[in-house]
Amino acid sequence: MVKSAQVMIVEDDQTVLRVVSDYLRARGYTVTQFSDGLSAQQALRTELPEVLLLDRMLPGVSGDELCRQVRAESPQLPIIMLTALDAVEERIDGLEHGADDYIAKPFALRELQLRIEAMLRRSRTAHLSSAPFTVGPFRVDPAHRRIWLEQQEISLTTREYELFLFLLQNPDRTLSRDDILREVWGWSFGEASTVTVHVRRLREKIESEPRFPRFLLTEWGEGYRFTVSEEARC
Repeated sequence: MVKSAQVMIVEDDQTVLRVVSDYLRARGYTVTQFSDGLSAQQALRTELPEVLLLDRMLPGVSGDELCRQVRAESPQLPIIMLTALDAVEERIDGLEHGADDYIAKPFALRELQLRIEAMLRRSRTAHLSSAPFTVGPFRVDPAHRRIWLEQQEISLTTREYELFLFLLQNPDRTLSRDDILREVWGWSFGEASTVTVHVRRLREKIESEPRFPRFLLTEWGEGYRFTVSEEARC
């Protein structure tokens, strides 16, 4: 278990807030908690947690708006959205606002803990991944979790970085959504739309024409393939 991590919980349901906070503290986490978006917004201006657990439906400042604001200022802060909206479209909407992960209420506390641990483990061990390397026009510095396209650094969220790193390490290999969920999210099963949303967001950052990608291609019925050989065809 990843211990001594700082987790911020923003949740207006007092029962959920208390139960989750007590559970995580009992397992070695340092927890700060807020029941409205405005108070959390003010706290985040002075200190960032290692993981942010964020309810979508908040008074004052909504979880979606707070997620957008945090993401703009701190691209690599892991954000897990807590939501009572279980429809696939609602989950996708939460991811579109910049969340790295989501978990629908009611949820098992152990599952939430495992999601947090997986994100922290990847974040804390990223510097051990490999030495800097280059794939086509992309330059990667795993020690500092930074990626450049030509001379321009790409601003990536935690999950976008992990997804792109996985793709860069597997060029010209067709990867199914299940492959990606397992290797990037650490899930043995999950909603494929999670991958779809993150691929779309990643394309918007690395492709000059996201609707006509050169690097991150869709293999219909199979998954996705990252390549740099397609550049010559454009």
